[in-house]
Amino acid sequence: MKEESPASTPVILGIDDLRTLPWTTRIARSSGEGIKLLQEHRDSFIDELWLDHDLGGDDSILPVVTLMEEAAFNGRPFRIGTVFVHSANPIGAETVVRSLARWDYQVRRATV
Repeated sequence: MKEESPASTPVILGIDDLRTLPWTTRIARSSGEGIKLLQEHRDSFIDELWLDHDLGGDDSILPVVTLMEEAAFNGRPFRIGTVFVHSANPIGAETVVRSLARWDYQVRRATV
């Protein structure tokens, strides 16, 4: 899924309930906001997507992961250069990495 961004400014999106992620173009603080953010960028290339597993309370990144899996299953995966999973929850982070890698998203663990 590697692709050059047509824009001069990279599109870097983050979904994290606490971290500021200052290098991101836009940030969502919940899975619901994350889904909206991805849908807004549905037809454009996303250079980087930063995902935190635990999003506060009972919320997690899993609804966003499901959206991405369904898009790939339907033959229209999101066009993302690299998905970075940064989470203090090692089991949750590994679940996200395995789930997205299965659908050929370029995904890896990261620290912030």
